Amino acid sequence: MNRAEGIANSLQAAKVGALIRARRHSLRMTLQTLGTQSGVSVGYLSQVERDQASPSLSTLASIARALGVGVDYFIATPSAQDALTRTGERMRFSVNDSLISYERLHAEFPGNLLSSFLITIAPGYRSEVANHEGEEIVYVLDGRLTLRIEDEEAVVGPGDSLHFRGNRSHCWSNDTEDPVRLLWSGTLTMFRSSPDGSAFQTERTPIPGS
Repeated sequence: MNRAEGIANSLQAAKVGALIRARRHSLRMTLQTLGTQSGVSVGYLSQVERDQASPSLSTLASIARALGVGVDYFIATPSAQDALTRTGERMRFSVNDSLISYERLHAEFPGNLLSSFLITIAPGYRSEVANHEGEEIVYVLDGRLTLRIEDEEAVVGPGDSLHFRGNRSHCWSNDTEDPVRLLWSGTLTMFRSSPDGSAFQTERTPIPGS
């Protein structure tokens, strides 16, 4: 089997609709614009995005070019080895020796949307007010975190969680004398600045929850 046949077989099994739609939305591109740039009709693109039509490899290539990615973006899947991270071996970092540190949990592969970190917040840390696209989920493991979303403030402790849209102004702080440990997950498009999938950069990437 040659490479083209292998890709075609992968395409038959892949569900590309949600990935095309997510990529288009991240670029703030309408179906009409995608249709014009790819040469594919809007009606057919709508069917593809809902997985009601299976595009040929050449059509998918046209769609991919219009979205600024390669075909592999829609059909590649991570191996178990790439998806697995073990305690003690994950990337850990802080920014400018701040009072907040991060341990990266998520994997990078074409089309992935989710980012996740174990975050440790030292006493006295206060974030600036932020708002952005995407969603956030915060699950507190240890300590007590003060989280403010717009005009509402809540103190959350071990076992508590919050799920909110990032476009609501929010900030958080550790007003106690003990460290806070939490699991943070989110769908922030800011983590993917390049079209080839792996855009995680610790020096340039804005930090979740900041």
